[in-house]
Amino acid sequence: MSYQDEEEQMGYHVDSFPKDFGYGAFEHESDSQTSSETKPRILLMGLRRSGKSSIQKVVFHKMSPNETLFLESTSKIVKDDINNSSFVQFQIWDFPGQIDFIDPNFDSDMIFGGCGALVFVIDAKDDYNEALTKFKNTVIKAYKVNPRIKFEVFIHKVDGISDDSKIECQRDIHQKATDDLSDAGLNQIHLSFHLTSIYDHSIFEAFSKVVQKLIPQLPTLENLLNILITNSGIEKAFLFDVVSKIYIATDCTPVDMQSYELCCDMIDVVIDLSSIYSSEETAFDNQSSSLIKLNNSTILYLREVNKFLALVCILREDNFNHQGVIDYNFLCFREAISQVFELRLKNRKLETLEEQDEEEEYKNAPITNGGTSVNTESTDNSILA
Repeated sequence: MSYQDEEEQMGYHVDSFPKDFGYGAFEHESDSQTSSETKPRILLMGLRRSGKSSIQKVVFHKMSPNETLFLESTSKIVKDDINNSSFVQFQIWDFPGQIDFIDPNFDSDMIFGGCGALVFVIDAKDDYNEALTKFKNTVIKAYKVNPRIKFEVFIHKVDGISDDSKIECQRDIHQKATDDLSDAGLNQIHLSFHLTSIYDHSIFEAFSKVVQKLIPQLPTLENLLNILITNSGIEKAFLFDVVSKIYIATDCTPVDMQSYELCCDMIDVVIDLSSIYSSEETAFDNQSSSLIKLNNSTILYLREVNKFLALVCILREDNFNHQGVIDYNFLCFREAISQVFELRLKNRKLETLEEQDEEEEYKNAPITNGGTSVNTESTDNSILA
């Protein structure tokens, strides 16, 4: 096997990630399989100026946090299509804060019916009583339409707040939100809370956990990573989306925030240097790899999995003496990931064919109207005529 190892890179700033390196079509996907109608939706909701649009721009469009200060307030629903691999495919709908979901003219079935997760953003530096009231009303309305929705609360703009204040704020919001839903008779709803800021990696970690809940193959991916680290002497492994730097899966060991930040910075280094010495199309390909040695005898090791996914491992320098075993196990891991891709594509094709067959049967089925058999095709033609 042949690949190139990057030497240790230092002095890199996270905001220098190339802005022209973005999402594109995955080579195994067809247009029908990436249809926006079949993708789960993530709804970004909250009061005005709570930071919803800034989160979307920083995570998925590589905007510098400082540039978000000049974003205008959202005045209409903004839909963003995320399509970069078979595992990470969804839509993000950014809702303006002034929308009233209680309004009977609001089409709740259309909005919440195909929703996979609802992310409600609360400004931790502002009075959040009004936000909690709107959150309660939104959850009640959404749960009535779609009980399968995952509800996530981002306690946002926690940068500059002391650790004690963060914990107290999270505890207070958690208690009030839970009590409100309990009073409404919705004890069965599970809420997840995240402390976030666009000025550090907390927003990427929070969105990672949201996206993971929308991936049906997550248990399989986690099991593959567990097998890999057990047989390779690896301490921690992440499967990253290199464009957004959210990790779509990790092993069963706890996630350390510092380790996650190191892995994110490593991806930035690889993409930034690759973009300098190669074209945009080949900035991240099947030869992409990197090896960084830290001063505490720890090694960061990155290998390309496919066009948009990378495996980043953390291990001790002593365990890297068996690099041949690690590389062989990685090839087995990559092949297993490829098989998961192929299986999902086959299932999607079968589902698409079944839906098409059902539509054909429905179109060709005679409709009885007052004892008279009416063919739907001729009826449609008469209406058009």
